[in-house]
Amino acid sequence: MSTRTFVVKGARPLGADPADLVLEDGAITEVGTGLSRSGAEVVDAGGLVALPGLVDLHTHLREPGREDAETVQTGTAAAAMGGFSAVHAMANTDPVADTAGVVEQVWRLGREAGHCDVHPVGAVTVGLAGRALAELGAMAESAARVRVFSDDGNCVSDAVLMRRALEYVKAFGGVVAQHAQEPRLTVDAQMNEGELSGVLGLAGWPAVAEEAVIARDVLLAAHVGSRLHVCHVSSAGSVEILRWAKSKGWNVTAEVTPHHLLLTDELATSYDPVFKVNPPLRTAEDVAALREALADGTIDAVATDHAPHSHEDKDCEWAAAAFGMLGLETALSVVQEAMVETGLLDWAGVADRMSVRPARIGLVEDQGRPLQAGSPANLVLVDPAARRRIDPFALTSRSRNTPYAGRELPGAVVATFLRGRPTVLDGKLV
Repeated sequence: MSTRTFVVKGARPLGADPADLVLEDGAITEVGTGLSRSGAEVVDAGGLVALPGLVDLHTHLREPGREDAETVQTGTAAAAMGGFSAVHAMANTDPVADTAGVVEQVWRLGREAGHCDVHPVGAVTVGLAGRALAELGAMAESAARVRVFSDDGNCVSDAVLMRRALEYVKAFGGVVAQHAQEPRLTVDAQMNEGELSGVLGLAGWPAVAEEAVIARDVLLAAHVGSRLHVCHVSSAGSVEILRWAKSKGWNVTAEVTPHHLLLTDELATSYDPVFKVNPPLRTAEDVAALREALADGTIDAVATDHAPHSHEDKDCEWAAAAFGMLGLETALSVVQEAMVETGLLDWAGVADRMSVRPARIGLVEDQGRPLQAGSPANLVLVDPAARRRIDPFALTSRSRNTPYAGRELPGAVVATFLRGRPTVLDGKLV
């Protein structure tokens, strides 16, 4: 909690009329006009939009085990630069975060780094191997208080094991976040299955491999009365299944990545492995369906699936390259281009999909709160009028595998506050 006092002058909360916000003792203590505090540091926020600090449900911080690609220190710094005040760190580390000891290590590293809150995601199965449940209860009772469990990178493809996991997490209100990918339908898959994959000679990853698992799992979640969250939804068919499940009142939530809202499989024609991601980039029709679903609430949240990779793992031929791309530092800009500038969401909608709902899904109590007196002072100030050309070598992440290299994107994060303490000011890491 910060002992410094700030007066943020003239910001537009959720894009509405300008207002001043007083941040002191780690909280927002007053919102109004013409506000001041003796000895306070003044932040000129004229023309800037104020949002609650962003919350990412899907971040790969790579530590422990792959510190050549990212560390908790560099990954959370990148998160702060992107406007995030909290991230959920996925379990596919080395060793896997499948025990209380590993999740507590990641949690403590996050506290030491101090750029944003780190909420470890626990593995569903031991070693992500899909054969036996991990120590779900022990991770939930640990200092990290894990509430989200995922084998992301792998699908929990065994229906019996998935049912047992859904039943287990009910005891403490947890949620299973599924990487929906039927493995037998995606052996050696390289990109979206379709006419283009045939032309390029790359093995296809069919949308039905995602859709079949989602259909099975929403039925399982309804059967046991538990919470299911679907990671990185990528197809129009998946949207229809989710829409049907929600119409039944089932406790199912879903996320979409920024890159699936903007990029298509046409980019694979370059054979540049920076565009190789799992699930793959899909068609323009899928992108349109995902945008509509995010706008109408069928998809609850935007999650980055920030997946840093070393030079050796990404800068090689397509078939040998690792799946994944960076996301934290560009997420808000991509959402502005795909959703705000198209009129599908306003800034209040962005706050809902990138802060309020992710915090609710992850059971993060002090994040995603309204910008009003009494709320923790977690907020981001963004300049919506800015334009920036993405330079991979100017990013804060340890890795450089951004799909937006050389591309101009709208918006820029000017400041990020974590419980009243600036982690970014004037567009620079504090």
